Amino acid sequence: MTPEQALQDIKALEDPQKAAEMAAYHKVERPYLGVSNPQLDALYKDWRKETDIAQRIEIAAYLWDSNIHEARIGAAKLLTQARIKPDQAVWDEICRWVPMFDAWAIADHACGAGARRLFLDDGRLDTVESWTQDENLWVRRAAMVITLPWTKSTHPKPEELAQRERILGWAAGYVNDPEWFIQKSVSWWLRSLSKHDPERVRQFMNDYGAGMKAFARKDATRLL
Repeated sequence: MTPEQALQDIKALEDPQKAAEMAAYHKVERPYLGVSNPQLDALYKDWRKETDIAQRIEIAAYLWDSNIHEARIGAAKLLTQARIKPDQAVWDEICRWVPMFDAWAIADHACGAGARRLFLDDGRLDTVESWTQDENLWVRRAAMVITLPWTKSTHPKPEELAQRERILGWAAGYVNDPEWFIQKSVSWWLRSLSKHDPERVRQFMNDYGAGMKAFARKDATRLL
């Protein structure tokens, strides 16, 4: 399996009508092929059978650099894996993508891949923290999306609880950010956390909720 073959596999499924619909929906100027996520899932699972980690990184980098919507999502799916050792090259490739984020769908798939690498090596939170000051709103948003695993534990270990508090500090810094997608990333994080630690979310809302947009306050607390 070569990078070029992987891209041809995606292009072979092109559907011009669906591509036009996707372009209208996502509203970001780039090529669309009209290939669905289930179709991409079938492809990347086949690619994995034929490749090792180094080859997957090479394929993912090639697909990402094509700038094709489905290829970028395929790249992220290919690198979304729970156990990879060593995984520094995978993390480095995902971090290479981050400054190029410009839309939620691609960014969310990439953050899904990155979250697995991040949660297994919390020293990488230092890198993610630098994203919170980036001029690109999608990079700032990624800091919340990629850290969602820290919202999912009902009984976190002490070090995990400290990391959660660190990320909540970033969220507090976002409260006055006027960008809709930034506000949404904070409310998403809090809503996810509310399933496991509702009291901590109530505390956050008491401290910072007044500064949030009304829709974000509602979204953050709708499961409480």
